[in-house]
Amino acid sequence: MERIGILGAGAMGRGIAQIAAAAGYPVIIADANPKAAEDALGFISDLLKRAADKGRMTAEAADAAIKNITVAQGVAAFKDCTLVVEAIIERLDIKRQVFAELEGIVSADCILASNTSSLSVTSIAAGAKLPGRIAGYHFFNPVPLMKVVEVVKATLTEDWVVDRLVTLSKAVGHKPVVTADTPGFIVNHAGRAFGTEGLRILGEGIAATHDIDDVMREGAGFRMGPFELMDLTGLDVSQTVMESVYRQFYDDPKYRPSALAANQMAAGLYGRKTKRGFYVYENGEQQRPAPRPVPTELPKTVWAEGADEKFRVLLGELAAKAGVTVESGAKPSATAIAFVTPVGQDATTSAAELGLDATRVVAVDALFGLATRRTLMTTPVTDPALRDQAHALLASDGVAVTVIHDSPGFIAQRIVAMIVNIASDIAQQRIATPADIETAVKLGLGYPKGPLEFGDHLGAATVQRILDAMFAFYGDPRYRSSPWLKRRAMLGVSLMTAEG
Repeated sequence: MERIGILGAGAMGRGIAQIAAAAGYPVIIADANPKAAEDALGFISDLLKRAADKGRMTAEAADAAIKNITVAQGVAAFKDCTLVVEAIIERLDIKRQVFAELEGIVSADCILASNTSSLSVTSIAAGAKLPGRIAGYHFFNPVPLMKVVEVVKATLTEDWVVDRLVTLSKAVGHKPVVTADTPGFIVNHAGRAFGTEGLRILGEGIAATHDIDDVMREGAGFRMGPFELMDLTGLDVSQTVMESVYRQFYDDPKYRPSALAANQMAAGLYGRKTKRGFYVYENGEQQRPAPRPVPTELPKTVWAEGADEKFRVLLGELAAKAGVTVESGAKPSATAIAFVTPVGQDATTSAAELGLDATRVVAVDALFGLATRRTLMTTPVTDPALRDQAHALLASDGVAVTVIHDSPGFIAQRIVAMIVNIASDIAQQRIATPADIETAVKLGLGYPKGPLEFGDHLGAATVQRILDAMFAFYGDPRYRSSPWLKRRAMLGVSLMTAEG
């Protein structure tokens, strides 16, 4: 049986200690501050006793878990451990110093693991006498509830170390995902698109924070929007990770952070913890602007012959109930509002390609369904009165409508396409298997689908089309497609298809 040492009695260290002790493993916990280790034991004891009181475990199991934990005054107590997990400050110099000290105490077959979330495990192991027994073991906060752990195989980590950490992870009730030692590992790497692309949309003046959040939550099915999430985690954390991953990938445009967020961070507007971030918080409640009144004047005539078939059906139903005429000619009349449903393109490009009068064109995102929230996009010259009439018709069955300025890929299309593209690159670089990428993102980030599953749901060719359109419009290599995505789109196979 593993005998586990935990160095660091903060939130992560005590969480790891708790799940290991509850699984029946003897645990020794130590901290540079001896009182912190004592406090950690008290904290864990209270949690386990409350769990027993609520019937989530027996009183006997809680008592046994508490007895499995020993508080130590220093690292010398780890002498007989088979695994030591370091969960201390994220500073490379200090971690290296600690690992060097541990190597002088533990046996040669004791695994030394770091819970680092942002540092290179290979760099931590550099200079160690036995770098092959050093690995990353990255849990997520709160450890007992976040049921995924990244087992990080550094450049010199030996397979037996990975195998033992995988086995232990399962024994403590967590799902292990194995990742190569690259910036952000899997979860923090795959999660870059959500916030950075949301910030890009905000920075271009396409939509306000609450509009972007509403579309991603209600339209695309995420638990929260990118700005709600950054306010929850704290911009001091989110922006630091965005900048770190970008720099560690040598300024790859896919991960480019936002100057807008950097300014906000400099101002100390971190989110909920400072009562002001992308939103203002009063008594813990997010403050939002009053909803824009839904216009009441309906259009007389509409046209959507060039639009998505599902949307044409919906528009026909809405128009029939509202007494609005739907034209069916190859081109709209001079008095009709022209609806288009571009994929990847903006309303302006769609109007130009279809030869339509841009003052009478509005675009609707039909890719994510039309039942919960609809996104209405205008060209820079769309007549505001016609925009409002289109809004009135789209909202006439009670479904919310978000109105945005022109943007290739609307909001949801471009954010999800970037999520899929980055995950495809993770697979292409063999950082992790497609299955582990999916597990890590769903459990670690809480996305409604894994990123590759999202790509399959939309269709790899559709995601490719969105990225190609954005790349053509912006000329920004940020939107270059991953080879993994390109090849599977051309072959018409699932993004989960791994090579033999």
